[in-house]
Amino acid sequence: MTPNRPIEAIEPDIRREGTVRIVIGGKTVFLVPADAIRQEGLEVGVVIGPDQAGRLSRAIDQEAAYRTVIRLLGRRPLARRDLERRLALKGHPPDMVQLALDRAAAGGYLDDRAFAVFYVRSRSERGRGPARLRRELVQMGVAKDLVETALEGLSAPEVAQAAIEGLIARRAGQLKGLPPATVRRRLLAYLARRGYTGSEVVRLIRAVA
Repeated sequence: MTPNRPIEAIEPDIRREGTVRIVIGGKTVFLVPADAIRQEGLEVGVVIGPDQAGRLSRAIDQEAAYRTVIRLLGRRPLARRDLERRLALKGHPPDMVQLALDRAAAGGYLDDRAFAVFYVRSRSERGRGPARLRRELVQMGVAKDLVETALEGLSAPEVAQAAIEGLIARRAGQLKGLPPATVRRRLLAYLARRGYTGSEVVRLIRAVA
């Protein structure tokens, strides 16, 4: 920042809604959220002190982290811990990451419960079973109670059986001509990889092979 020089202009940034430029010495010295201007009581003619400059820098870091969160969530739903990891890889300070995530959650953009439901629905349609979905969601940092709630719909016997039968029919068609024992073994492995295990799986496999 140009030292001991007053603010010459505070102008909206045309490329980023809600962001303003602070002009000092004919140059844009800060590009900050508009809220930060109000909080610091800044206006044209004011000289920005060292403490204010530090707070403005933190506001810039937090806004950058928040914009990254919104951009990532705009592509697809993500769990909070997954977002933490992604923002850390992008170099955002840990404390700014937490503030940005809290802000996104308060705004309704970040919701692990909704994410878990979305993940279970979309992945189950691709043939993944409860065990695999549970493992994946826990690895993503979703709380276990939210995981179990999201999986409740898949636990109904008729839903699980229909899903297993569909996978068996699809895979068995690719194994035609092989000995029955080989078909059963490969079907068991195939279903286990997708999160389906147990006596019901064995029974349904034996019904076709």
